[in-house]
Amino acid sequence: MNHHRSDSHALTAAYALNALDAAEREPFTDHLSRCEECRLEVAGFQATAARLAAAVARPASAAMRQRTLAAVEGVRQLPPRSFTALSPVRPRGALRRKAAVFAVAASVAAAALFAGLAAWQNQESRHYEQRARQIEQRLDDVGTVLAAPDARAAHGRTSNGAAATVVSSALRNKAVFTAGGLPAPVAGTTYQLWLDHDGTMRPAGFIHQDGTVLIDGGTADAAAVGLTLEPAGGSPQPTTAPLILMDLPA
Repeated sequence: MNHHRSDSHALTAAYALNALDAAEREPFTDHLSRCEECRLEVAGFQATAARLAAAVARPASAAMRQRTLAAVEGVRQLPPRSFTALSPVRPRGALRRKAAVFAVAASVAAAALFAGLAAWQNQESRHYEQRARQIEQRLDDVGTVLAAPDARAAHGRTSNGAAATVVSSALRNKAVFTAGGLPAPVAGTTYQLWLDHDGTMRPAGFIHQDGTVLIDGGTADAAAVGLTLEPAGGSPQPTTAPLILMDLPA
């Protein structure tokens, strides 16, 4: 998955917890090499995760605790060693305050860690919901054309051996293209659809291999549908001979 800059910043918590899949981890690792802000944030999340893990570590067994307490009671305390400069002894109150400050800091850091992870999960959830809505809309559009009362179909075969079908509807001003047995395009290329408007070929979407796709653009003024093999990303005009050029069914 490709992420914009804001998306990359949202992945720091997930990265720290090894929650990214391989497709996300590699580009984010590359992003870290260029973003000091994210490196510092990841380091903070990793440290917090380590503290949280330590906080839930398995406690010592009851037998070990009993032996340690018994040994403490029978060991004579040594007198303090004499130094020219002694380190000041912190009063218990100060120690308690320091522990309280550390606990608050750890809590804040933990909250930041889980907030970052929640933000990433929420962002991923919104992304997949949006993709699901887009797919559902495309399926509805395809179904609308196929179920139109004036739907008409035309069949043909591409020069590389695939079976092709075009179904169009004048009422819907749309058409769908179906391919079966279409060979996988070579690396760096893609199959691109075209609509022929009075001899001018206009881009009409892509089909990556076998399947059915809604042809982009209205078909009211189009005479035919074409399919070519183009560089990845597509072309504004065909750069290769058509694999097929089919008249739109009247």
